[in-house]
Amino acid sequence: MPRHDPHSYADASQPVADFLVWRAQVDFAERTLSCEAILRFAEAVSAGPLDLDTRDLFILSVTDDHDQRLAYDLAPAEPILGARLRIHLTGGAREVRITYRTSPDATALQWLAAAQTSGGRQPFLYTQCQPIHARSIIPLQDTPRTRLRFEAELEVPAELTPLLAAESLGQEQRGERTVARFRMPQPISPYLFAFAVGDLIARDLSPRSRVWAEPEMIDAAAYEFADTERLLATGEQLFGPYDWERYDILVLPPAFPYGGMENPRLTFLTPSIIAGDRSLVSVVAHELAHSWTGNLVSNANAEHFWLNEGGATYAERRIVEAEWGPDIAALDWALGRRELTDAMQRLASAERWPITRLRTELQGIDPDEAYTVVPYEKGALLLRAIEEAVGRPAFDAFLRIYLNTFRFGVLTTEEFVTFLDRQLPADALSRVSISAWLYEPGLPASAPSPRSARLEAITSLSGQPPTDEQAQSWTAVEWQLYLESIPEPAPFELLAELDRRFGLMQSRNSDVLEKWLVLAMRSAYAPALPRVEDVLEHVGRMKYLRALYAALADYDLAHAERLFQRNGANYHPIARQVVRNELKLAADRT
Repeated sequence: MPRHDPHSYADASQPVADFLVWRAQVDFAERTLSCEAILRFAEAVSAGPLDLDTRDLFILSVTDDHDQRLAYDLAPAEPILGARLRIHLTGGAREVRITYRTSPDATALQWLAAAQTSGGRQPFLYTQCQPIHARSIIPLQDTPRTRLRFEAELEVPAELTPLLAAESLGQEQRGERTVARFRMPQPISPYLFAFAVGDLIARDLSPRSRVWAEPEMIDAAAYEFADTERLLATGEQLFGPYDWERYDILVLPPAFPYGGMENPRLTFLTPSIIAGDRSLVSVVAHELAHSWTGNLVSNANAEHFWLNEGGATYAERRIVEAEWGPDIAALDWALGRRELTDAMQRLASAERWPITRLRTELQGIDPDEAYTVVPYEKGALLLRAIEEAVGRPAFDAFLRIYLNTFRFGVLTTEEFVTFLDRQLPADALSRVSISAWLYEPGLPASAPSPRSARLEAITSLSGQPPTDEQAQSWTAVEWQLYLESIPEPAPFELLAELDRRFGLMQSRNSDVLEKWLVLAMRSAYAPALPRVEDVLEHVGRMKYLRALYAALADYDLAHAERLFQRNGANYHPIARQVVRNELKLAADRT
C-alpha cells in the first residue's frame, strides 16, 4: 500500500478524487452537521478499494453514480489518523456519494454559545481544518497532495449568515432556513476547506476585498484592515498575479486559536489583532503571503510544513519591507529570531529536539503536537540565507519561476531542493550548507542576524527603562523587543516603573500585552496576576495561551491548573491540548 503521507490513509495506487460536491445542514442544538459528500473522479474507475480518511463520522450510506449501494468498511479509529473508510468500488463508477453525520466533538468544528460571541445574541460556528481535521467533517483523501475543486451548499438558521471560503453563488430562504451555495474553481488542499456561520455583516474595503465581522466589531475591523488592497497590490508586485479573484477577511470570535488562517478567498483572523492603530496588520501580510506560498504551492504533507510557513514568513517580511521600509522589516526579523531562540530552548530535551529540524519525520506523531514556531522562523531564515548568498535579484527571479512551475501543486522538501539546485548558481546550496538547515536540529551558526539602528538603540538600553521620548517613538515591535531584552527575573521596582509610566497593563496591543505579562509572571510580579487571569478568560489565541500558561505555571502551577479548569471549555480543542502540554511540562520541571 503506497502511502505518501504519514497522516493519511490515502493510497497512491487508488483512484484520486479531484472534485467534491458537499451539502450540509447545520444543527446548533445537536452540534452536528447532516451531510452528503460526492467525490468525483476524472475518469471511470476500475473495481477495487478506495481508502478515505474520517474522524468520528457516522456513515449512513455509500452509493455510486448509478445509485448502486457500495459495500464499505469503517476500521477501528487510531488516535492520530482517525478511522479508515474503505469503499469497495465497482467498475465504471465516476463518483461515490456518502451520506453521514458529524460528531458533536468533531475536531474541525468549534460551536460557540451566544455568550461566547461579541454580540451575545446568536451562536457561532467555524472550522479549523489544518493540519488534518478536514476528515472530521468530510470523508475524503485528507492530504495536501489531493487538491480538489468543489461546489458546496450550506443550510443554516435564517437569522444567521453562512460564509464559505469560496465564490458565493447566492442564497435563498426556505422557511426558517437559509440555503447558501458556493463553488471553488481553483483546486485546493483539504486543510484549506473552511466555513463559518454567525451573526455577521460585511464592509467593503476595495472592489476585490471586504471584511466580515459581528456588528459590534465591524467598524473597528474595517478601520484596522483598511489598507488590505494596498498590501495585496504589493504582494502581486513581489510574487506575481493573485490567482484567487477575491481577498476577503472574516474576524472570528476570541476563541479562534490562531492569529489567522489563510483559507483562500476568506482569511480567518483573530480579533486580538484589532489594536485600534493598525499596529498588528503584519498578521494580514502573513496570511496574504500564503496566497502564493501555501495556497498556490503547498507542502506535500506535514513533514514539509516549513515550505508553507517559512515561505509565508519570508514573504510577509518582504511585504513589510516594501510597505514600511528595511528598518521596520529588520525589527520583525529580530523579533522572530528571538522567538525562535526561545522555542529552541523550550524544545531542548532529547525527546523534542528532533522537531527543530525543518525537514521533520512525523510518523506516529500528531502534527498538532509538533506545531512550533520553528518552521516559520527557521524556514524564513533559510530563505533569507539563500537570498543573501545569491543576491536579491536572482532570488526574486527564482521565486517567480518556482511559484509558476508548481502553481496549484504540491512538493516535498527534496523536490524543492532539486529545483533550487537547477535554478540557482552551482555552489549556492553548498554556500548556505542547506543540508544542515534541513536535516540537523537547532539553528546553524551562520544564520542571518538582522541589523538596524533602531534595534541597536533597544539593545543599548541593557534592560534599563527608556526615556519618554524614546518610548513615544517606538512601534509595537520595538516594545516587544525591549520587553524581551529585560533580564529575568526583573526587579519589582523596574516593572512597577514601566507600568506606571507607560500603562503596559492596559495595552491595546495584544502582542505587547502578552510580552509584558509573561515578563511579569517570570519575575513573580503579583500586580499583573489579575490581568493574566482576565486574558486567559477572554482570549483563545494559542500563541498567547501557550506563553501565559507556561509563565504562570512556573510562578504558581496550582493556580494555572485552576484557571485552565475554569476556562478550558471555551478554548478550541487544539488550544486545549497545547495548554495541557505546557502544564505537563511545568509539572515535570517541579
